[in-house]
Amino acid sequence: MIHTRNYMLIDAGILAVTYIGIKIFKKYRKQRDTTTIKSQKIAKVKDSTVNEAVERENHYLKVTTIAASVSAIRNVYSPLAFPLHFISVGLLIYIVTPALKRGEKLIRQKKSGNDLLVSTSAFVCLATNQLFTLSIGYLWYYFGSKLIAKTQNHSQKMLTNIFEQQFKTVWVLKDNVEIEVPLETLNINDIVVVNTGEVVPIDGVVTAGTALIDQHALTGESQPAEKGKGDEVFASTVIISGKIYVKVEKSGEETTVSKIGQILNRAVVKTDAQTMGENWADSIALPILGLTTFTLMTVGYFGATAVVTSGFGSSIRMLSPLGVLNHINLATQQGILIKDGRALEKLSQVDTILFDKTGTLTIEQPEIAQIIVCDGYQEDEVLRYAATAENKLTHPIAKAIINKATEYKLTLPTIDNSKYQMGYGVTVTLEDKIIHVGSIRFMTTERMTLPAKIEEAIKISHHEGNSLVIVAVNRQIIGAIEIQASMRTEVKPMVKTLRQFGIKHISIVSGDHEQPTKKLATSLGMDSYFYEVLPENKAQIVEQLQQEGKVVCFVGDGINDAIAMKKADVSISIKGASSIATDIAPIVLMDSGLSHLCQLFEISRSLNTTLRNSLKIAITPNILTIAGVFLLNFGRLDGIVLDAIGLSVGIFNAKKCSKHQPQYSSIKSIAKD
Repeated sequence: MIHTRNYMLIDAGILAVTYIGIKIFKKYRKQRDTTTIKSQKIAKVKDSTVNEAVERENHYLKVTTIAASVSAIRNVYSPLAFPLHFISVGLLIYIVTPALKRGEKLIRQKKSGNDLLVSTSAFVCLATNQLFTLSIGYLWYYFGSKLIAKTQNHSQKMLTNIFEQQFKTVWVLKDNVEIEVPLETLNINDIVVVNTGEVVPIDGVVTAGTALIDQHALTGESQPAEKGKGDEVFASTVIISGKIYVKVEKSGEETTVSKIGQILNRAVVKTDAQTMGENWADSIALPILGLTTFTLMTVGYFGATAVVTSGFGSSIRMLSPLGVLNHINLATQQGILIKDGRALEKLSQVDTILFDKTGTLTIEQPEIAQIIVCDGYQEDEVLRYAATAENKLTHPIAKAIINKATEYKLTLPTIDNSKYQMGYGVTVTLEDKIIHVGSIRFMTTERMTLPAKIEEAIKISHHEGNSLVIVAVNRQIIGAIEIQASMRTEVKPMVKTLRQFGIKHISIVSGDHEQPTKKLATSLGMDSYFYEVLPENKAQIVEQLQQEGKVVCFVGDGINDAIAMKKADVSISIKGASSIATDIAPIVLMDSGLSHLCQLFEISRSLNTTLRNSLKIAITPNILTIAGVFLLNFGRLDGIVLDAIGLSVGIFNAKKCSKHQPQYSSIKSIAKD
């Protein structure tokens, strides 16, 4: 029987020779593979990093299980101790080689870090004949790694499955006949037919028909959206009722839903908290090595082995991304697309929000502020003439006038003929009357005289940042309709709720004049406002606020906001689903509104709580292990038990957010309270 000391010397020699041999072999294979690759066409394959991680961890887990079994038999069955010893050593050398390579890399770079502790502990366990201890440690490590990799894989699948729908065939209108064709044969401008209960297979524009569509998976909207001719529809939304004909604009990988899946697969899940934890773990590597030396001299090598493996970098690297993925998943279910976990993490530190006014606080569809009448006319008369003229038009101002006429319950007559001039207005004939409805320029071009009351109204509306639509009958101006931007209904309660999340400063940036900007800021309870701001100057305002020590979040629609969004600590786009591929913001509100903004801040707060808890959970077992070495004569196996408990708690902590529903289910519910 070979003495234990001889075993240790032999093991150390085997480790050194094997490690050097593996390096030489891999260097040779790399050179050979490089030569082969140069002469081959490299096929494009689908990114499957997470699946590869699961397979890799599963492979090492199997090898480690065999190594642990062999080591256990060796310890209890002495007749086979000698051959089983070398089998166990061979398996363990294979297992620890990746750790040794990472440690060697740090030494070559003259650095210290958590990987140096891991490689040192592996070498020490092999050199001191602690084969069973080493195999159990790696068995648990790879079990935890596999569990976390599978959980990450599951989270990624949940993210993409929210949108993913499988289509094989679709119905297409050809020569007024509906025929079934394979999805991959679709071409741009084909007309796809979608019926009640079916899933829209492509992105496109409705050419005929109407339907009620469930867009919740894509935009987070709780209510179905009514879609008709001219409206956009997106792949993977569901027809609740109705039938529509859709002209194909995008299909396959070009659809919005496919691009969302691609973005989610590329989402950055490493956060500043994880980086901080890893840096902390790396910074204490040398002190732990020093403590290991002290432990070796005072307690012995069993205690020293436990101390040298007490770094927590590996736990941080496993637990933090898991927490981030689960919170990205939670946000996606609420109609919020997160491209970068760091932005979600940073959001909880924001104390200042800068809203771009046009397109963000307001919507494209304007509304009527007031109806101005000249002597001898009533409001409903002026509105009736205007609505009659605009009835066949579809631009936003026409819709605002028609909506107001509907509100007044006016009956609109059928017009005899109509002439529309882009940028000017519309002229219609109604019985024996000629009606002109349009801009001031239109009226002056037609050589009509503006009454003093209308001229005064023009000055006031311009000062308020509004516009006027002039109405004339038989070349006599009878009144005007003042048009103003429509405020999003969710904005006022949203501003109030944001204060509860520690937002101290809320501001508006606008290209409008001071008076309308000030009026809006005051009505919403904003802290400040910036007016007559050119698009290129928005970034300067962000920098100005940052120089005052504020952490700034910029919320805009992405139009003329690119530089400001880059400068801001966090940027949020409300441009919606149709532009996610090109949107510069790391966070996109998919419903093109602000109704989920408060939910976003709540999810960010939850993420930071999870990350802080993950850091504490990662550190605690290692502190207890070191204390146990000196107070309770702990060895490496005791440390493994504590690590197992810590990792289990950490996984539970990272996953519990998936069962959490945000307190603010929608901003509309706040408005009712």
